[in-house]
Amino acid sequence: MKNPVVYWELASHDRDKSAKFFKDVFEWDFDEDEKFGIFETKSGEGTMAGGGIFTLRRAKLPFLTIYIKVKDIHSMAKKVSENGGLIVLEPNEIAKGTMICLFNEPSGVTFGMLEKI
Repeated sequence: MKNPVVYWELASHDRDKSAKFFKDVFEWDFDEDEKFGIFETKSGEGTMAGGGIFTLRRAKLPFLTIYIKVKDIHSMAKKVSENGGLIVLEPNEIAKGTMICLFNEPSGVTFGMLEKI
């Protein structure tokens, strides 16, 4: 599939409780990243996109963001804008070799794009 979903984030009121729920119900395994205060899933070969759960800091309501892998994040951000989307966070490097961009699709739902450079 072109531009697949590769990552998701769940911002929760209680990351421990949310992670326990997904572990107990769906048997998902998580690794804790103490530096970022996040539980990350272990993505297997074709089984699921990697993801993470963290506790809300500034947002008032819980949210879920789905990240789509792209090859050229700058041209895709332009394409989003040209097709009625709104760039919420311009493309920027979050870690060495990893760029993200957040955008709203036309109805206002937020998604993310991710490019490994």
